[in-house]
Amino acid sequence: MSMMTYRQALHDTLRAELLRDEDVLLIGEEIGVFEGSYKITAGLLAEFGPRRVRDTPICEEGFVGVAIGAAMLGLRPVVEIMTINFSLLAIDQIVNNAAKVRSLSNGQLRVPLVIRTPGGGRQQLSATHSQNLEAWYAHVPGLKVLAPATPADAKGLLTAAIRDDDPVVVVENLGLYNTKGEVPDGEHAVAIGTAAVARPGADVTVIAYSRSTLLALDAAARLQDEGISVEVVDLRSLRPLDREAVCASVRKTSRAVVLEDDWLSYGIGAEIAATIQEGAFGHLDAPVRRVAAAEVPLPYAKGLELAAMPDGAALARAILDTLDATGFTA
Repeated sequence: MSMMTYRQALHDTLRAELLRDEDVLLIGEEIGVFEGSYKITAGLLAEFGPRRVRDTPICEEGFVGVAIGAAMLGLRPVVEIMTINFSLLAIDQIVNNAAKVRSLSNGQLRVPLVIRTPGGGRQQLSATHSQNLEAWYAHVPGLKVLAPATPADAKGLLTAAIRDDDPVVVVENLGLYNTKGEVPDGEHAVAIGTAAVARPGADVTVIAYSRSTLLALDAAARLQDEGISVEVVDLRSLRPLDREAVCASVRKTSRAVVLEDDWLSYGIGAEIAATIQEGAFGHLDAPVRRVAAAEVPLPYAKGLELAAMPDGAALARAILDTLDATGFTA
């Protein structure tokens, strides 16, 4: 195991896959000479050359379309979209082409494409650059959507995504790039569609993903001091969703709180709540609670932005309310 940042884990994985498979190539704005907006691709142009690390003009729809065509011809492009907010400019290519080519060709064509893109708030990037749009892509059959929370999962899930024969969207929260953690050395792939129990517990389950997993783990550690045992389930994969892992945890604890950085309505949390209702309703001692961002365009002002985002205090209140509703005493 090696200690490294989330950013370094992504960089090292891209480099390892470029070395492993000559069909892998990188495409995106400023990923070559400038080495990427967040330096994930630092040094890769110098090492692999412009044939495999392709800088593009500012034209998301164009370079995503080029990557889809390259994938259909047998290459394995990894596209970097500077921010998930800009992916809206390529949404027709992603939703109407990448997601559907396999089905429309009756399986004769595959699109082994990876789209990496960061998103999320708390960076003072204002309303149009701070969104969590992963639920949009997780809604679409034909796409796989991943949201790693740790450097180890960043390596394991990106490795699996690049080797997958279908289009995969990897969402990287901006607040995670400088976080550190232990990463397995050598070969490490995490199966797409598998959640992880990030912290075992007995009294209540918190289901989270991406950066919200770290928030959940911090809250769980604080509540442990009050005699409350919180189990944290990290979804890791938003589509396909590991529904059995979610329900298994809820069947064990009988209480559930869903935490996400995204807006509340029509989001991942709503899907998780429905999953629990369908798969573990008979085991619930209290209604499922959801903690999410305020339903407003995120403000630029730091204080207002933080006020609109879920925090540890909001999560702790939801957990305590859930426990109180069932007469729980620590």
